[in-house]
Amino acid sequence: MNAFILLNFLGPEMFVIFFAILLLFGGKKIPELMRGLGKGIKEFNSARSSIESEIKEGMKEIDKDKK
Repeated sequence: MNAFILLNFLGPEMFVIFFAILLLFGGKKIPELMRGLGKGIKEFNSARSSIESEIKEGMKEIDKDKK
């Protein structure tokens, strides 16, 4: 279903959004903006994987205690 929603934005709406971003930030600021966005996504994924591993370790400890 998410792919279907994404396909709906591939038309002129996406062009208008990119054009508005270009007007608001200018051509020189966009790489900085994208770099910051990439760093934020990387940090988010790192924190998410760290939390997932902690939860899995906790579940393993609980299973060991039950046996």
